[in-house]
Amino acid sequence: MSSSDRRHFLTLLAVAPLAGCGFAPVYAPGGAGQALRGRVLVAAPDTRLGFVLVARLEERLGLPDQNAFRLDYSIETSESGLAITGTNDITRINLAGTVTFTLTDTATDSVVLRDDVSTFTAYSTTSTPVSTAAARRDAEDRLMTALADQVMSRLLASSLRWS
Repeated sequence: MSSSDRRHFLTLLAVAPLAGCGFAPVYAPGGAGQALRGRVLVAAPDTRLGFVLVARLEERLGLPDQNAFRLDYSIETSESGLAITGTNDITRINLAGTVTFTLTDTATDSVVLRDDVSTFTAYSTTSTPVSTAAARRDAEDRLMTALADQVMSRLLASSLRWS
C-alpha cells in the first residue's frame, strides 16, 4: 500500500466513529451556528476591553436582525509579573481575564445559559513606556479576542438545548 493510500485509509478510519455519534457541523445549513446568526443582541460595551469583546462576538454572531436572545457579560482582568530581573525590574507580565456571561431569551425573559470563561496572555516590558503601553494594549486585545471565541464555543456547544 503506498504512503498516500495509507494516509487516506487512516483518515477514513479516524473519521468513521463520528458517523455514528450524531456529529453535525455547527455551521452547516440548519446547524447551531446558523440558528444563532443574527439572533443575539450583545450588551453595549462601556470600556475599551468591552468594545474589543463585543466587536469579536458581533463578528462571529452577526448583527442582530431579530433580538431573540440578549447576551450580558462582565469582564475581570488581573496582572502579575512573570519575569523579574536581578534588579527587581519586571520584564514580562501575565494578563489573565475572565468573562462571566448570561444569555437570556427575550421572549420569556428567562436565562437559558449562564457561564464563565477564562484565559491568559502575556506581554514584555521594555525600556520605553510607549512600547510597553503598545504591548499591553495588544495583549489586552488578544485576551478579549480569545475570551470572545471561548464564549462563542460555549454558545454553540449548548445551543441545541435552547435555540
